[in-house]
Amino acid sequence: MAERRFVRDLMTVGVATCAEDAPATDIARLLLDKNLEAVVVLNDEGHGVGVVSQDDLVKAYSRDGCHDLTAADIMSDDVPQVPPDIPLTAAAQIMRDRRVRALFLMHHADGVTYPAGVLTYRHLLRHLAARDDGELNDLGIKAARQAPLETFIERREAARRQSTNRE
Repeated sequence: MAERRFVRDLMTVGVATCAEDAPATDIARLLLDKNLEAVVVLNDEGHGVGVVSQDDLVKAYSRDGCHDLTAADIMSDDVPQVPPDIPLTAAAQIMRDRRVRALFLMHHADGVTYPAGVLTYRHLLRHLAARDDGELNDLGIKAARQAPLETFIERREAARRQSTNRE
């Protein structure tokens, strides 16, 4: 645990996403069900175009409720990004400076920019509280998981199906 850690060592590969037309109530349910800080909003081509965080939902709710709003109505227009090869301490400072609780690692493939990984306050707290490296085996690029592109495609298709079901 004394060795220097980087974002890639602690991030979660695979990011929850939603379509621009996803209802705010569905996003709130997803955040609660999956214990997430935020989701990346994808446009029809699969590009990450914004983020809906817990804070965004609460702000929308405080204005006049948000039952009729969609992700596009309440999202922050940029995706707070971080490269995988910077120290965790630098990523923590970026979170503080940007006033966000989640940073995303964006991947560019075949002309599509999509979220591949996420680092949150919860990741940093788990690292801080870990008694040994074994408590963090499910995190970082060394954790066993499905390929990021496969995860993205599955989630994009699920979002498209959900969007189609609402029409």
